[in-house]
Amino acid sequence: MTKKEARIKYKNLRKSLSAEHRDEMSCAIANQLLQLPIWDKQYFHVFLSIEKHFEVDTEYILHILAGKDKDILISKSDFKTLKMTHYLLTDSTKITKNEYNIPEPVDGIEVPDSKIDVVLVPLLAFDKKGHRVGYGKGFYDRFLSQCKKEVITIGLSFFEAEENISDIDLNDFALDYCVTPSKTYHF
Repeated sequence: MTKKEARIKYKNLRKSLSAEHRDEMSCAIANQLLQLPIWDKQYFHVFLSIEKHFEVDTEYILHILAGKDKDILISKSDFKTLKMTHYLLTDSTKITKNEYNIPEPVDGIEVPDSKIDVVLVPLLAFDKKGHRVGYGKGFYDRFLSQCKKEVITIGLSFFEAEENISDIDLNDFALDYCVTPSKTYHF
């Protein structure tokens, strides 16, 4: 399966899920995440879900991280440079939706890529080798290439792995794990 085919297939599959089913699956993914060997880490980067894209709702994960007193980082995307700036999520963080309906912090305490221990990565599809298909702009591939070598990358998906994504290139950053409602893949 190519990236283009995967984008079409999984956008349609997401749309076919009811809001209640997406919510149940998002909760199950958060619960699966509790089984991973990541809880000794401190700095967790979490994407804020884009409702119109029917993404995994990370609200459950945010509550878990806050309950475990972890430092939570969220990003602001620059569509001119295709880079992301990361901010510490605090009680006073103001979040607004940008022109693409992506929830982002207005400003805050900036945290460098080098401090991040764990990155929860949005995706449309992934394969059994840990290759992911995103929306095609390369934001996360650029961001992850700037993180420390030992950063742990975890994809979140409503669906199970494809056998193979055929058109992976050298700039595509592979995942360490991918968590679905019923299974955790380790690559």
